[in-house]
Amino acid sequence: MKKFFASKVFRVIWSLALAALLYYITPSCFSKTTIAIILGILVLIVNGSSLLNKFPIITHISRIAVGGLFIFSGFIKANDPLGFSYKLEEYFEVFKADSGLGIFESFAHIALPLAILLCVSEMALGFMLLVGYKRNLTLGLLFAQIAFFTFLTFYSACYNKVTTCGCFGDFLVLKPWTSFWKDVALLILITLLISGKESINELFTEMITMSLTAIAIILSFAFPIYAYRNLPPLDFRAYKIGDNIKTNMQAGADYKPAEYESGFIYENLKTHEQKHFDMKNYPWADTLNWKWVATDNILIHDAINPPKIVDFSITNLDGEDIKDSILNNKDYMFLLVCYDLTKTEDDETLHAKINDLYKLAEGEHIKMVALTAGDAKQIDDYKHKHQAMYDFANADGMVLKTMVRANPGLILIKDGTVIMNWHHNNFPTYSDVKQKFMK
Repeated sequence: MKKFFASKVFRVIWSLALAALLYYITPSCFSKTTIAIILGILVLIVNGSSLLNKFPIITHISRIAVGGLFIFSGFIKANDPLGFSYKLEEYFEVFKADSGLGIFESFAHIALPLAILLCVSEMALGFMLLVGYKRNLTLGLLFAQIAFFTFLTFYSACYNKVTTCGCFGDFLVLKPWTSFWKDVALLILITLLISGKESINELFTEMITMSLTAIAIILSFAFPIYAYRNLPPLDFRAYKIGDNIKTNMQAGADYKPAEYESGFIYENLKTHEQKHFDMKNYPWADTLNWKWVATDNILIHDAINPPKIVDFSITNLDGEDIKDSILNNKDYMFLLVCYDLTKTEDDETLHAKINDLYKLAEGEHIKMVALTAGDAKQIDDYKHKHQAMYDFANADGMVLKTMVRANPGLILIKDGTVIMNWHHNNFPTYSDVKQKFMK
């Protein structure tokens, strides 16, 4: 029996059976022809190990591509682990709403450590693959991880649940279908690696390889923890130092809005495949072959040079728009960003520093406004608890999360330009700010 399970015949049987299952359960949002081609390629690779081992160059190219991309992807996410955790929370909220399972709410509560672990896993596994450490374990974990991400991106694209995947953070924003095809390519490459694994050997002696891997894992943990406790070392957001918020709210010179087409989704009664039709060619009269499912709008093309910031708004506690008065202030101004007052850092020393900075700035007619998505009661409770005398204003929570990866975080602006920002772990004194940045 052992020989049978290890035989090529059994491999053909289980690979075809798994492909048939995946083909059968693939929802109608995806072309059956396309999924058949993808599964066919994977089945051929799985059963072509003897041929692949004759051409090790294929394995080496795949090894460099997969290892390099995993390290790069993990590094970009590790650069902003808090932002990546926000994306994971978004996925968990979708899964909870769609499945009704409370476990996803539990996952949302530990999104940050999960985000860091995923970053570490990507970077460490990519490095382990390149140096050839623990070949079978590395390939198994790489396959499991890419299979998981392929499911996530497919689900997002198919059901239009999460509009961006967060695969490369704010450095490169991919749409779900683009990200899905990226994951499919990686899935094929990793399958190539598994089939041609006999060509994957350690680059150095066992001791050197193990030592290098240990150092890589330590660094993989240290980098996202440092980025979380401070601010992203590489900032790709539209509120980064040196950017002007007003400018980023304006469209480019050759701006064109996104174009959508109205149409209908019909289901083929024989194949059960759903297809989009425009207003001119929908099969309204062919009731024997087609059934109307829904009305929808599909994107014809994305906006060209749209504004980088489209949702920035600030109102005072009376609901009046004060965005322009803040962004057009020709003097320096502090924005204290507290996106969620119930989760704001509660350290007494920190709040004493905030109050001191406010008093000294106010004495020199430098304004400070706290921005929050909290309601009036939360603001009142916060003020009493921390003896806060500075004014509060309301803004969208997602915008505040984007502005600075800290709660609270401090931003110094002038005439809408971001001069500097600080994590609450590095909260400055007013004298330091004045000496270094108010010139």
